[in-house]
Order: sequence, then C-alpha cells, then structure tokens
Amino acid sequence: MTQTGYLLLAVLALAALALWERRRMGRLLRRLDRMLDEAARGEFREAVFDESLLSAMETKLAHYLSASAVSTRNLQEEKDKIKALIADISHQTKTPIANVLLYTQLLEEQAPECREYTAALGSQARKLQSLIESLVKTSRLEAGVLVLRPRPGPLGPMLEEAVGQFAPKAAEKGLELTLEPTGAEAVFDPKWTAEAVCNLIDNAVKYTPSGCVAVSARSYELFSRIDVADTGPGVAEEELEKLFQRFYRGGAASCAEGVGVGLYLVRQIAQGQGGYVKAFSRPGKGAKFSLFLPRT
Repeated sequence: MTQTGYLLLAVLALAALALWERRRMGRLLRRLDRMLDEAARGEFREAVFDESLLSAMETKLAHYLSASAVSTRNLQEEKDKIKALIADISHQTKTPIANVLLYTQLLEEQAPECREYTAALGSQARKLQSLIESLVKTSRLEAGVLVLRPRPGPLGPMLEEAVGQFAPKAAEKGLELTLEPTGAEAVFDPKWTAEAVCNLIDNAVKYTPSGCVAVSARSYELFSRIDVADTGPGVAEEELEKLFQRFYRGGAASCAEGVGVGLYLVRQIAQGQGGYVKAFSRPGKGAKFSLFLPRT
C-alpha cells in the first residue's frame, strides 16, 4: 500500500473516531439535559448504576437534591415558627399597652397634680407601642410572612393620601407641607409603598423645627423617584449610610421621639419591590430621601 493509501486510511479513521465521539457526547448531553429537566420538575431518580462518570454524577445530583429538599422543608418550618411567634407577640402585647394608655388617661383625669408624670408615662407607652408595631412589620417582611404585590399604577393618589395624613401634624408645628403635582407611574405595592412614604414624611416633619417639607415624584426610563425633602438640621455625610440600619439614630435625632426602625423598614420595602432608597444631606442644609421604584 502506498503512502497516500495509508494517509487516506488514517484520515478515515480519525473521521470515524470524531463521528463516534460526537455521537457519544450528544448522548451524554441529552442525558444530562433530561436529568436537569427531571430535577427541575422534582421527578429525578438515579437510572444508571455502574462505575461510569455519568453514574457518579447522577448519584451526586440525587444527594444534592435530597439535601436541598430537606433544607427547604426545614426553612419552611422555621418560617412557620417565626410566623407563629410574631403573631403571638403582636396579639399578646396589644391589650397590655392599650390598658396602660387607658389607665394613664384615667389617672391624669383623677389626679391633675400628677399630669407631668402621667404625660411621661403615656409618651413612653406610645413609644413602646410604635416600636412593637414597627418590629412586627419588619419581622413579617424579613420572614416572608407578608408578601409585597407590586402592580403598575400612578403614584399621585398614594402620595396625596400620605401627605394629607401628616398635614395636621405639620400645621401644628408651623411647617409648610407641599406635594408637587405628578403624573409619575411605577410598579409598586400601594399599601407598603404608602407605609414607606409615610415613614419618610413622618421623619421629615418630626426632625424639621421650621421651614417646609416638600414631596415630589418624577419618572425616568427605568425607575420612578419619590423625593421627600426638608429644611431640617441635616445629617453628616458619615452618618448617611448608617441611617438605614436597624435602631440607628443620628445625632440630630437624639432630641426627638423615635425608635430607629422607620428608615430600616423603608429600605426593606424598597428592596422587596426591586427598588432602593438613598439619602442626600449636608449639616444645616436639610435632607432629602429618595425612594426609587421600578417602572416595569
């Protein structure tokens, strides 16, 4: 046989080997694809019991899925326990706090000379009530007990209701509370977004001794932004990121009522809807909190 013949046979052998390898890889990939489909449907079972690499992979995948199922079940059980605990705390604390407030009011009526002490007692009871309510809300969100249900809609009506809720409090302090007309829209959960906006307005009114609080909203290509700006004492730059931590209260907030949970709740609500919140401020120049919500 000539050299050309040998070369031709070698080429044919390589071609046959390449074709066989391609078919073998095709079968392997199709088998892996079926394995992943079955795993996604929760129907995966080991089918090959030998010493091949595919058999070892099936065994590892089966072990992983089994462990994952156990982990998911344990996680759900923990969430159920947390849900029950939160419900118990919420239920068991409502009546005692309500009674404390009631008896404080009765004591104030019966003993006017103790008004200074009853006022302090009532203030602390309301602070405790606010703290428990905020903690219950954040815990429910974190545990997945409460699910945010964003849907497309205009922001204007929700903002009008939130501003109207705090108008009396702002007027009592001599503050100007304004809402800029807006046609902005977003994908948001109306109830929980209103909770976040109310927390921002409440903080602005609470920590602004004089001047104004302005609420506005505008749309961009991907997000809509809700701004709550005030003319209060402002926040130092190094404190801005800390504001959204649980129980953190800045230096300017030390003389006002609060428990340091409101802004943490705002961030949880924003993140739960695919959005985020940012703070902009300089000491003595007021502060602006911006809540960004997706448009799609």
